[in-house]
Amino acid sequence: MPEFAYKARKRSGDLVEGVISGSDRSQALAQIGRMGLYPVRVDPAGGGGSGAKASRKAPSAPVRERRQGTAGSGTATKTPIARRKDQPPRRQAKKSGPAPAAGGKAAGASSRRRKPKLTEVATFTRQFANLLGSGMPLTAALNSMSYIGSKGIPGSLCLEIRQEITEGANLSDAMARKGGRVFSDLYINMVRAGEQSGALTQVLRRLADHYERFSEVQQKFTSAMIYPTVVVTVGVVLVLCFMKFMLPKFLTVFEGVNVELPTSTKILIGISDFVNLYWWLILGAIFLSILGFIRFKATPAGGRKVDEWSMSLPLFGNVVRLNLFGQFARTLSTLLTNGVPVLVALKITEKTISNRIIREAIAKTRDDVTDGKTLAEPLARSRIFPQLMIDLLRIGEETGDVPGALENVANTYENELSNQLKILTNLIEPVMIIVIAVLVAGLMFSVLSAMMAITRSVAS
Repeated sequence: MPEFAYKARKRSGDLVEGVISGSDRSQALAQIGRMGLYPVRVDPAGGGGSGAKASRKAPSAPVRERRQGTAGSGTATKTPIARRKDQPPRRQAKKSGPAPAAGGKAAGASSRRRKPKLTEVATFTRQFANLLGSGMPLTAALNSMSYIGSKGIPGSLCLEIRQEITEGANLSDAMARKGGRVFSDLYINMVRAGEQSGALTQVLRRLADHYERFSEVQQKFTSAMIYPTVVVTVGVVLVLCFMKFMLPKFLTVFEGVNVELPTSTKILIGISDFVNLYWWLILGAIFLSILGFIRFKATPAGGRKVDEWSMSLPLFGNVVRLNLFGQFARTLSTLLTNGVPVLVALKITEKTISNRIIREAIAKTRDDVTDGKTLAEPLARSRIFPQLMIDLLRIGEETGDVPGALENVANTYENELSNQLKILTNLIEPVMIIVIAVLVAGLMFSVLSAMMAITRSVAS
């Protein structure tokens, strides 16, 4: 019976080689699939020399064709695949399609992909982990993900990653090359750690948990920030509309009346006249203020100052700090738990934090850790991180469980953040109601006091 030399991948992504007997190549492919492997290359044993010679005759050809079968099936299809520079030359087909144009199109599509939301990444990762956990080979799982579909992560990307893996790449390297803006450094390094430890499925599930927690905290934080912004904006628009359209109709009553109007009414009339005459100036000033703030924030010094202000704001500053400290601890804990080296973990965590003050402190900590110092000591010296985090980190270093200490820190600050957001939301609602009520009462008092003055003058 003929023998076939094969290269295949395990569910973890590891590449294995061997020789298998079969009546033909389809039967050999089926046997490899039953072994729980996904075939990368299957050739007759001892029959690879002719292919090598044929490929040497045409080294400049950009495209080759090979037969590829799915695990456990007896069918094979021809698929054009661009030969990579780091691969040995293989058998060259007589005909080849216009691979450069297709490749350029794929690259363009990759560059146009938007960055997915945290919930979308969490859903994709959870589904992918479930497929691998059910015993499905890695490339077959990617093929299934392309059909299942996940919002924010297109199926074409799964097929591109699958193609890279069948050509010999690791999952993490394929995600880094094809993922573009879809997969972050955190995601790729976690997958790489899972491949090296042989626990890819478990790592993907932890990664899904990580993104789900972050998404939940982010949604709470965003909801708390949106509510007061919307209320203030609506209140300002209503007041401007009242001053522009409604108040002038009330003021026509006072025209031609020889009565000394109250001071509050005179102030209101002056404001109304200014709004009616210079409304375009008000809108222009608001627009220029917003534009100036955006440009100021875009500069390094301005962005740093804005980040510093956001951490020192009354009421909101505490919420911002708790969110940043919880994000730092959760990200670093997740990376260290899955075997990512501490320096690499600090560098990735630094990229995930948006606040420049925190990023500078992490960068300084990374430099000090490189010099052999502990993690808690440089964090304490930055005077940015709270004492509770430093104390828990010191305990974790003494017990040899820094990831566990960081997870405890993250849970503590995330719970405190939830409580602070509830307090802030409950506090903002009555404050906004009181502010709007005082504003409306002031407007009504100005109008009614003038009407009462006119009534008294008529009565006398």
